[in-house]
Amino acid sequence: MNINKEILDEIAISKFEYEEIVNKLKREPSRLELGLFGALWSEHCGYKHTKKLLKKLSDNSNDLPVKLGAENAGVIDIGNNISIVMKIESHNHPSAIEPFQGAATGVGGIIRDIFAMGARPVAILNSLRFGLPENKKNKYIINGVVAGISHYGNCIGIPNVGGEVYFSKTYEGNPLVNAMCVGIIKNNKIMSAKADQPGDLLVLVGSETGRDGIHGASGLASKTFKEQDELRSAVQVGNPFLEKILIESCLEAIKLEEVVGLQDCGAAGITSAAIEMAERSKLGLMIDVSKIPQRESQMNAYELMLSESQERMLLSIKSNGFSKVKNIFDKWDIKCEIIGKFIHKSSIDIYKAEKKLSSTPVSALTNPPLYDLSTNKPNWLSILQKTDLNKIDLPSESPKDILLQIITSPNIASKKTIFRQYDHHVQTNTVVEPGGDASLLRIKGSSKGISLSTDSNGKKIYLDPKVGTQIAVAEACRNISCTGAKPVALTDGLNFGDPEKEDVQYQLNESIEGLIQASKWFSTPVISGNASLYNESNGNSIYPTTIIGGIGIIDDANNHVNIKFKNDGDLIVVLGHSTVWGVTNDLSGSEYLETIHKRV
Repeated sequence: MNINKEILDEIAISKFEYEEIVNKLKREPSRLELGLFGALWSEHCGYKHTKKLLKKLSDNSNDLPVKLGAENAGVIDIGNNISIVMKIESHNHPSAIEPFQGAATGVGGIIRDIFAMGARPVAILNSLRFGLPENKKNKYIINGVVAGISHYGNCIGIPNVGGEVYFSKTYEGNPLVNAMCVGIIKNNKIMSAKADQPGDLLVLVGSETGRDGIHGASGLASKTFKEQDELRSAVQVGNPFLEKILIESCLEAIKLEEVVGLQDCGAAGITSAAIEMAERSKLGLMIDVSKIPQRESQMNAYELMLSESQERMLLSIKSNGFSKVKNIFDKWDIKCEIIGKFIHKSSIDIYKAEKKLSSTPVSALTNPPLYDLSTNKPNWLSILQKTDLNKIDLPSESPKDILLQIITSPNIASKKTIFRQYDHHVQTNTVVEPGGDASLLRIKGSSKGISLSTDSNGKKIYLDPKVGTQIAVAEACRNISCTGAKPVALTDGLNFGDPEKEDVQYQLNESIEGLIQASKWFSTPVISGNASLYNESNGNSIYPTTIIGGIGIIDDANNHVNIKFKNDGDLIVVLGHSTVWGVTNDLSGSEYLETIHKRV
């Protein structure tokens, strides 16, 4: 097994994992097969370091038609034949390299996850982390990310109704760009990303396939990278105008009984989308790469299978249904081609016209090795948690001067310069717009409304991963309640450093345990989510940042509240306790400590 180390590094496969591949196949993999394994065994697709932990999350609820992780996004039934679909996804590494396109395609990808479920997307939110804005390069990244988000959302016509932004040196070189999307299904016809039986056709619709985004899942999202690495070719390019008509054409096509399943071509492109469909269907698949519409000339099978070109969807349709389906996509001027069919044999057989290129067992491709994580608490964290904040001297400045310093911190200052660039009233459903605790949207044809929020504080999770994550869940639920809505479900975005390091493993273990406990306390099941690991630049890790997206329901959207004071003379009331753990402990992770005392 004299495999080239550079090839393994390119697809983020370790020597141990390569040996596992050989054991599963009982032979050496071909270059094409190695590309398939690299994609499906990547951290982004395979969840090698988090799957065991995430299985502990409970989704026991009568209101969840889809099990956690079973489909592209989570679904919660809110009654009256209406279901809400939601998910959060990260696009951190692409945004570090190409901020505008990285952020824009992150928005496009999460939108496709939502309408792949058969839902109409009605809102997008974001959760962003950057280095300090006075740094020139950080400012370039911030401006590019915000421009990419606003461009894609505004062009596609989906309101961007909420989010959050934090700044810290730990995010320099590795910003966090998490996009959340919410959709509505009114007839409860939820789509599944699978086929029904052998003979069903695999149909590719949308954009032509180019060379952009190759190794996006394995090369970018599954290993750390250095600032000088030239990785722009691994970043996709988005087209929101094409995605807009792709939404409309797909939502029309799924009304046909001939359409069985719908799947987004996201990370790892056709490889992950098609093979995951086959796995869900308990079937095999034959793919002919010569049938894939190409944007560039002389693309080989490796490139066609691994390209992450945007605005593409896969459909599984009945063997006699192609002409009806094609008529719909022709009407919308969307490319629509049969590229394969589902088969009895449990393998992925790839052809180029009549030539067979590879045959690989589905089970081998979709079952990467899963790793156990260390639960050992780092010594540095134990020492940090023993800090006696009573010994910190009071500042010499006046309270007024301190207040002015704190409110000019970019973490406290108004974010209006950012969210004013987003259209939050398109579709005319927005009742409570950005700038408050949470947003609120009406559901047309119903009295009901939905409240949405994203929340996290990486500093607090850094200081105590379990408690910090519980605080994030509590904050998301509180913010939703501040519109008058009842929190009902969560989606999580796990943004962590290198999972091969024991410190990060401990943070992951503790954070997920905190998420499990808090979701039970608030009766808000986690219905979907995403894990983004290897968030490091030049060996420096980000703060562990578990982002919580929350959704709440209000029976009468007109009977809501917002953050504004209403009338002269109204009373201001404080609810809750501020001394449960002691005043000094409440300063832990505060903006006051970092701004005035330069300490975390």
